[in-house]
Amino acid sequence: MRADVAIVGAGFAGLGLAIRLARRGFGDFVVLERADDVGGTWRDNRYPGVSCDVPSHLYSYSFRPAPDWSRVFAPGEEIHDYLRRAAVEEGVAPHVRYGAEMWRARWSPAEGRWEVTTAAGTWWVRVLVLAAGRLTEPRVPDVEGLDGFPGPVMHTSRWDDDVPLDGARVGVVGTGASAAQVIPRLAERASELVVFQRTPTWVVPRGDRPYSPGERRRLAEHPEAARALREEIFDDAERAVDARRRVRPAIDELRARARRHLRDQIDDPDLRARLAPGYEIGCKRIVLSDELYPALARDDVTLEDSALARVEGRTAVAASGARYDLDALVLATGFHAARQPYAPRVHGRRGTLAEHWADGMTAFASTSVHGFPNMFVLDGPNASLGHNSAIYMIETQIEYVLGALDHLARAGEPLEVSAAAERAYVRDVDAAARDTVWLAGGCRSWYLDEASGRLTLLWPGSARSFRERNARFDPEPYRTHRA
Repeated sequence: MRADVAIVGAGFAGLGLAIRLARRGFGDFVVLERADDVGGTWRDNRYPGVSCDVPSHLYSYSFRPAPDWSRVFAPGEEIHDYLRRAAVEEGVAPHVRYGAEMWRARWSPAEGRWEVTTAAGTWWVRVLVLAAGRLTEPRVPDVEGLDGFPGPVMHTSRWDDDVPLDGARVGVVGTGASAAQVIPRLAERASELVVFQRTPTWVVPRGDRPYSPGERRRLAEHPEAARALREEIFDDAERAVDARRRVRPAIDELRARARRHLRDQIDDPDLRARLAPGYEIGCKRIVLSDELYPALARDDVTLEDSALARVEGRTAVAASGARYDLDALVLATGFHAARQPYAPRVHGRRGTLAEHWADGMTAFASTSVHGFPNMFVLDGPNASLGHNSAIYMIETQIEYVLGALDHLARAGEPLEVSAAAERAYVRDVDAAARDTVWLAGGCRSWYLDEASGRLTLLWPGSARSFRERNARFDPEPYRTHRA
């Protein structure tokens, strides 16, 4: 099978590029999706309470606004429905091949194409776009005895609604963003809930609420009002980058807001002290929640402020030595985000992408990688944010890829960014990251590469600065070469 462009992944990034291609009248592309539906992380994450931490009107395509969001922060099912409708209504659904997990991608110099081997057949394509995202492979902790636990064990991204949790004794491992959403819902259902907290999390007020019928009607009838709301939300979020750069008074004000939230919601001074982080705010992902603290203060909820160390039958043993008899375990332990699981499967001119990324992910313009001609990565190295919408960043990268495709159509020969250009870009990113809270905040987070300690997931500046630098394709850093 042959196509001009193969897009791996049918989440926000993959569908966004597919929609833009379709709107251009370009139809020679295929979207390779390993699952049986579109939606990416919003398809996979169906745990109780799942929702977005970015306001709905900003967490959607700028070229496909949705005026009818039900809440300020949309629930996950609503976001999934938005993506499913987009795939159908934009005419890209027929281009999606389900059950087509990418097993191997190999650049063929002789063909000047990528040979992409999938569970649904092999494709020969001129351009390969990796849009598999960062939150795809769940991180399961290496806990002694976990495999022998007799009850159900679920990662939040592999939720099973058939597991009986009502009236059960449930343990939750983790206190990050997913945990903060699922804990209040589980506290309502379980007879006893034990939360294993390895590290306290900074929490700020969420301020979620439903949109009234009048608000939704006004936004639907007046597109300019919806655009103005989106811009207002974006500008508010952009101001938060100063705190991540440890600029004063921004970081002091954010820290004070979080401490005030903890004080206002937790009366017990002992519990309050156990929930107070010992690292700088923003070093790890900040949780937005008005429900987490009240849930942790319930009489039937136990905060175990140490990690899950081992499992002995039905007994979960904490690092503190405390023991808890449980019926079910929920793992809110995140993902293999900094080390992309697809990287060993992608073979370029001199080796695999995993080998190229041995010291952490790198890419020029956060999108193209030396040694991998005609390949682009969406939502990959330094292309995410800790303060604003990932969709804005994805759309910036889509513009870059579209510009590269236009150049390819004119030049005809494969495009490969130079090693020098990639190195220079990475040096700039590393220099900008050096004094940010992610590297100087006194913590280790999933934003950093485990081996090198580099900030490889986040862009260390504002969303606007990313767009200013990376939205327009420039052929100068590339060298065209004959296949």
